[in-house]
Amino acid sequence: MESSSSCSSMVADLPQESFLQRTLERLSSTQSLELTAEEAVPVAVVALQRYLSEPTDGQHHEQQLDSYSYDVTITDGLWRAKCVLHPSLNQLVHRNTLRTGTDISVRQCSFVYNERRLGHGYICIEKLGCSAETSCVLPRININSLPILVKHGMERNVLLQSDVPLQVSRKHYLSLWNNDDPEGDMWTTGYASPDPVLDVSKVTLLSTLESSFRVSWKPLPLLVKIIHKSRLRYYGKFGLRIDYPYQAYFEVADQSGTMSLVLWNELCPEYYQRMKVGAVLYLQNYTLKQSYSNRSRPQMDHHRMKSFTSVEICLNPRNPAAVITVVSQKSVLPQWGLPEVSYQFTTRSELEKLSNGSACDVIGLVTFVGRIERVKSKVNKAPEKYWTYRWVHAVDGTSNHPFILELFSSSQPEIFNQICPMTYLVSTQMRVCQVEGSLPYLTSSCETEIFITGYHKGQTYVNDPRVKSFIQWTKTLKDNTVLQKTAIGGHYCYPPPPQIFAQSATDASGQVPLVAASDLKRELESLQYREHKKLAIQGQITAVRFTKNPKTTEEGREVSNEPERGASDTHNDPSAAQPATEDCTISPSSGESQANTRKRRPLFSKATPSSLNRASTPAKRRLDYKNSKENEEQEDEESDSAYEEVQYEQQECQDSPALSWKSSSWSKQREQISEHLHQGGLHPDSLSHRFTFDEKSALLQWSNLQPTRWTSQIAARDALPRVPYPGHYQLTILGINKQIAVDAAFLPVVRSDDPRAVGLSQDPHDNSMLSCLSSGFLCPLSSTARDRQLTLRESELLATAQELEDTHVVCVLDLCQLGGDKVEVLINKVYRVTDVNTIISC
Repeated sequence: MESSSSCSSMVADLPQESFLQRTLERLSSTQSLELTAEEAVPVAVVALQRYLSEPTDGQHHEQQLDSYSYDVTITDGLWRAKCVLHPSLNQLVHRNTLRTGTDISVRQCSFVYNERRLGHGYICIEKLGCSAETSCVLPRININSLPILVKHGMERNVLLQSDVPLQVSRKHYLSLWNNDDPEGDMWTTGYASPDPVLDVSKVTLLSTLESSFRVSWKPLPLLVKIIHKSRLRYYGKFGLRIDYPYQAYFEVADQSGTMSLVLWNELCPEYYQRMKVGAVLYLQNYTLKQSYSNRSRPQMDHHRMKSFTSVEICLNPRNPAAVITVVSQKSVLPQWGLPEVSYQFTTRSELEKLSNGSACDVIGLVTFVGRIERVKSKVNKAPEKYWTYRWVHAVDGTSNHPFILELFSSSQPEIFNQICPMTYLVSTQMRVCQVEGSLPYLTSSCETEIFITGYHKGQTYVNDPRVKSFIQWTKTLKDNTVLQKTAIGGHYCYPPPPQIFAQSATDASGQVPLVAASDLKRELESLQYREHKKLAIQGQITAVRFTKNPKTTEEGREVSNEPERGASDTHNDPSAAQPATEDCTISPSSGESQANTRKRRPLFSKATPSSLNRASTPAKRRLDYKNSKENEEQEDEESDSAYEEVQYEQQECQDSPALSWKSSSWSKQREQISEHLHQGGLHPDSLSHRFTFDEKSALLQWSNLQPTRWTSQIAARDALPRVPYPGHYQLTILGINKQIAVDAAFLPVVRSDDPRAVGLSQDPHDNSMLSCLSSGFLCPLSSTARDRQLTLRESELLATAQELEDTHVVCVLDLCQLGGDKVEVLINKVYRVTDVNTIISC
């Protein structure tokens, strides 16, 4: 409540005179303006927009601080100002410290004129301070009603009021966190209307184009149907003089066969989203070129059509300018003889029979959705690129196991960001990945498209027999049964590491890189927002401490289990007993949210009838709301009672030897190490939440990436229901050369309904500390929601930690930057040196 009160008083004290307007006036008489803390009134970040950088005079690309630049839109509640962020501040965006929906204090800025263009200039923010709290300014204003601040004499500067970058050599923005998604107002959707009159009497067939290649000819019109569509490819780079460097591949077909079609440059914003699978195209002024061999292609054997692969159709914006007509479905005539789009839907029970790398389409009911993460492209060329992806589990009733899906962004952000449990998911052209010793999973290809409830209407697969069979199965389900098995967000990684850690001296592909402990700090510091890396280090585990799960305090908020300094026996290390500022508690939300933290919202919300094409649940799936709410209230009372019982116990046992262990030599070794990396560990964002319909918007907002534009905060994260877990272990790993130590968290799988249990090899083991670190789970897994034996099992596990004494191990670590200074460092698997295989080739 204190935070909320201070925010309210600060907003009430805001002067009626505009801070932004006054700052712009002051910039008229000075080259650079420095503001004191008293002068720097908080302003809210409304938007952050990214685009490819351009060099300053005399600067080479290698000297660029970053490959990308950022425009930031801020407001003081009276005006909006679109500014350029100085490149030295880009790291604040990379780590999501500077983000939309928060307040900043501008400490230094300047006004930059474009010397090559009349009447153009902008404010450049050179120094600023960031707040970690939700903005105090934004909730009180209507952003769209605020005027744009423009310097006197530059009222005709349309760039300040348009959805284009302020640096005039760039014509468009990129998505904030990847290069694959369409971003901005320039991307056209829908069909042009009305349809023009088409002369189909002179169309040519695809089969004739191969013989026409390299021959002087006048291209006749083509009439084709799209049967596959790739994601967008952005190929912009420094020095490339193309305004819209985009490319997209399509596979098109007529009665004679199939051929690839390429959409180039500014035609992509105009046509990409209109050219859907199943759409009919009437093409004129196209060109032909030899096919590019080094690219992925969809698997199309199931179409049973001849493929013409030696040439491809090119649609260019000029020289010549292609003429593209997207024919509306009502105008398509049967006598055109265009083939139907076919699919190869596979059930979960058939998945093990498919060969590695083969393609299939799947449909399932989503039960788990992981947070969106990013991985850096392995191509070491500027500009750097990141892929965004998330893990999804979906069931189809044919197996006890779900589909495990690794879904990369498919240039469908409006769908990708809305995937949640209880939705019907269709994913096409997925590639099979068979895993030795684990369940197979499916990963996206360049041609994968995804559709969820609300987007199925009009899609060409709706009449497929496998789809209809799946819909019939879902009508037999009950929401409360399925909801109890759902989860969203948190740490998730698949497949699990192999039983033997292999290191090849000649082939490093497909293996976890083994890094020096001294390099780990650099790896941690180089991580960008939600970037995930998997690394391995060798050394010894010198200390272990078990920390119970967060408990509800008297204020109604949860104490965070973010990493405390010194997993290494805090009761003997006074300095380690002092937690970092970041590691205290989650900030309180509004009074209403605080009051609701102890008593959770009902797990189930009322669902309305639906079919595949409606965004809810099937008509026959009804809930007994009265019984479920009564059960929920009873569970809440039991939960509150249990929380109160163990709250003081947790405080008393925090330094108990029964809940911590250290090696006999660690106290001396700790004094001799050169550095101890404390920043890694478990965070609230590392834990999954239960899915509820009431909290759907808040859960999606939490598991998705920070948005480019501010949207109102739906709910506080600490009010959301978490999946129960007994606690986690904080370990200290001492590098093999005993110079550097690192703290990492271990969150073992203890419940059979944990999403991480799917595909985990559950061979029985002796529940020793080392065997649990090696297997990743406690044996056997609990199947009950409130197993009173879990804490006892955890204590027994720590009693076996003595076997770690002087044991040489290899630790596989999952690293993820969660925003700001929060870095997640989790132990994925620990190998004894006897489980390491070194392959040396001469």
